[in-house]
Amino acid sequence: MAKTSGSFSILFLTFILLASSCKKEDKSLAVNLVPLPSPDSTASSTQLNQSAFAKAQDYYLWNTQLPASFNASSFADPNAVMTDIRQYSREAGFTTPVDRWSFAMKKTEWDAISGGLSTLAGTAADDGDFGITVFFRAENDLRVRLTEPNSSAGAEGIKRGWRITKVNQNTNINTSNIPFLIDNIYNATAANITFVKPDGSSVDVALTATKYPLKQVYMDTIYNTSNGKAGYLVYNSFLGNQNQIAAEFARVFNKFSSAGVTNLIVDLRYNGGGYVSLQEELANYIVNGSANGNVMMKQMYNAAHTAENSTSNFKKQGALNINKVYFIVSRSTASASELLINNLKPYMDVKIVGPSNTHGKPVGYFPIAVGEWYVFPISFKTVNKNGEGNYYAGFTPDALIADGLDKDWGDVLEASLASVLRNISSNTFTREVEETYTEPVLVGLGNTALDKNSLKITVDKR
Repeated sequence: MAKTSGSFSILFLTFILLASSCKKEDKSLAVNLVPLPSPDSTASSTQLNQSAFAKAQDYYLWNTQLPASFNASSFADPNAVMTDIRQYSREAGFTTPVDRWSFAMKKTEWDAISGGLSTLAGTAADDGDFGITVFFRAENDLRVRLTEPNSSAGAEGIKRGWRITKVNQNTNINTSNIPFLIDNIYNATAANITFVKPDGSSVDVALTATKYPLKQVYMDTIYNTSNGKAGYLVYNSFLGNQNQIAAEFARVFNKFSSAGVTNLIVDLRYNGGGYVSLQEELANYIVNGSANGNVMMKQMYNAAHTAENSTSNFKKQGALNINKVYFIVSRSTASASELLINNLKPYMDVKIVGPSNTHGKPVGYFPIAVGEWYVFPISFKTVNKNGEGNYYAGFTPDALIADGLDKDWGDVLEASLASVLRNISSNTFTREVEETYTEPVLVGLGNTALDKNSLKITVDKR
């Protein structure tokens, strides 16, 4: 779990961004992306803001909507400039501006987050985080949705599904107390939290914020069903060391094909995106062989940069050759994750399961250097082979099924996974119509707030 601070406090790593990094020699964004030239890093805040807006006037996907009267000098920093331009992103068919993502970040912070670190470097007040994210299963029922194995929470053995009943002696664990929960679980350097385990026992755990490497390929396993073997992959982020992640893809899909897997389940429920190149890598393992050489996606810029438009084709990898793929999603599934789903739709029978629509981000950006900052105005949109790509409202699940927050990863009784396994065996997602999930309003609002600070990113190569 990545935590932000300062001017970028509204963004928090989960989840689609097109951007680059300045990591060392590993195959991270620094190798693939070359940021646009930067003005003098000693420039004043006024100069930085004006430069940030000038970059938006050039590359913003909706740059023709930006007013000439825009006063960039009146904002606190480049992030405030990028946040404000979002209002100038009108699209036909939508009643409100569609841009929810343009932002700016200090270079030191982006260098850390883009490489797959849990927290941002170069921020004196940032000591890391506990390594857990949480969601409400129901009102007054807050659950651990994910634990990072290398974090403080991971070291304490905390698991997905554990219920939180007390935080720093506060037992007001409900959706009316979201600000307290965010401050004391996500933004604190230390906390005492009481958990109830699945067996009903209670444990008090003292957690300390640390910095740690994220685990992107979180789980892979194989289930035997009445209709063949099902491979299950939990993939939590398209950010990180690309060589290492690509090697994990090769390992997982070799395992699946060697075992004779005929059904594939990809769990992206908390994956907020990352590198487009890793999306391409994963898509090439999943897609069936008939797509080889055909269009995967088209990337399109504004009218001033049509020369940068590009088309990517499928280059099939691995021996797994299936016609249907299941995706488990949630409101946290965003950007590069949605790009993967969209790119496969013309070639495969794609089934989506989860408690809500996905996030809805069919656009991306790349890092543009402005002094000690990178600015990320939305700069391009993507469409699949069929020209489909305006999914600002997200993808609607084929089956609305609860996020089984009371169960650990891979538990065959976990609601979403159980639904998919049932469909593989019997061609139905639910036992009864009544099982179709309707998220309670307060739970939905609470979980949206808990997920608000998750970065939704699609990172392009430039």
